[in-house]
Amino acid sequence: MAYSYKGSISFGFVYIPVTLHSAVKENTIGFNMIDKKTMSRVRYKKTCEDCGGREVKQEDIVKGFEYDDGKYVIFEDKDFEKIKTKRDKNITIEQFVDLAEVDPVYFNKPYYVVPAGAQKAFSVLLSAMENLGKAAVAKTVLGTKETLILIRSKGGQMLLNTLYFYEDITNNPAKELTETDSAAEVEIAETIIKGMAGSFQPEKYRDEYRLKVKEAIERKIAGKEVVSPKESSGGNIIDLMDALKKSLELTQKTPAKQAPKKRTAKSKKAQ
Repeated sequence: MAYSYKGSISFGFVYIPVTLHSAVKENTIGFNMIDKKTMSRVRYKKTCEDCGGREVKQEDIVKGFEYDDGKYVIFEDKDFEKIKTKRDKNITIEQFVDLAEVDPVYFNKPYYVVPAGAQKAFSVLLSAMENLGKAAVAKTVLGTKETLILIRSKGGQMLLNTLYFYEDITNNPAKELTETDSAAEVEIAETIIKGMAGSFQPEKYRDEYRLKVKEAIERKIAGKEVVSPKESSGGNIIDLMDALKKSLELTQKTPAKQAPKKRTAKSKKAQ
């Protein structure tokens, strides 16, 4: 499995060589941009603004910072590397925190952390964090950008999430609530929540819309029209209490979804 980063995790005087491997994959269905008149692919070319629209090859493109109108200084990859310190090249742990303190709004990309040496030090750090229930806040420079990082342990594995910086998070545009809750409404809402409560089982959730898109593609290939599914109308419920009561009835009638059973080696072989 290809890695996204190769470096070291450091805390105090301890250095642990590691590689980072993406913990997620894209499962999107790819569509191409097509000219509907000619059914030809639409291509995007990189052109030179002051060269009469001449196409520029990738190897001739460099990074430039505009310090004055129309004036640039050129930065190559080696320039970015030169200004990196040893600390910048490592994932340097700065603090240990309770994982519950980190608001999920800060989470960006997840990675698996794999030791590339110093396995005893890796194991000691992993066990210590797991025993104390702590996560590590760290920083490094990935590419040309300083990145905030959270390292955590789960089930004997070390995981890493890149984080957004505080200044990257925007203010919530929602205004302060002025509505008052009634005790009866809140009580029914709590009953609904309790009736729908359970442990988080990610394996029971599927990208159902993606499957519908695949089915629609098959219909199009077969020369058939895409049809909308029939849906029963829930009716126009205006009163909140009425809506809560009907939701409670629905919750009591609908059994909780069970996670799909994991296929055993025997069942896989049978297929």
